[in-house]
Amino acid sequence: MKLKNTFLTVGTMVALSSFVNAADTAEVLFDAKCSMCHSKTKPTNMDKVLAPALMGVMRHVKMTYPNKDEAVKFMVDYILEPKKEKAICMPGKIERFGLMPSQKDNVTEAELTKVTSWMFDNFPPADFRGMGQGNRQGKGQGRGQGK
Repeated sequence: MKLKNTFLTVGTMVALSSFVNAADTAEVLFDAKCSMCHSKTKPTNMDKVLAPALMGVMRHVKMTYPNKDEAVKFMVDYILEPKKEKAICMPGKIERFGLMPSQKDNVTEAELTKVTSWMFDNFPPADFRGMGQGNRQGKGQGRGQGK
C-alpha cells in the first residue's frame, strides 16, 4: 500500500510539474522571442521603448477579439504576416513605432500559438488603464485613415 501511495504522489507531482512547466514555457518563449521589443510591464522610460508594451497590445486585441480562439488566430496571423490593413492598434502607434516586422524566421506557428494563448490569459492585468480613451482603429475601420 505504501508503494502505491508513493506512485500516486510521484504521478501527481509529475502531472502538476508538467502543467506548471507548460505555462512557464510560454512565458519563457515570450521572454526569449518577444520581450526584446515588447515589455510585460509599463515602461518607466518611454524614450527607450521599441514597441508597445504587452498590456496595451493585449488591451486592443481583446477589445477587437474578445474570444480567445479568435484572438490567438489573429495574433498568430498578424505576427507572421503583419500588414497595416490588419493592424488594430491606434494609428499613432504605427506612426511612432512602425509596422511590426514579420517574425516568420524567428518563431514557429506552434510557439506563437502557445505564447499568444498565454498572453491572452495573463494580459492586461485587471487594474490596467490604457493611456488613451479606448480609441482604436477597429477591425475593418480603415486602419490608417487613408495614409
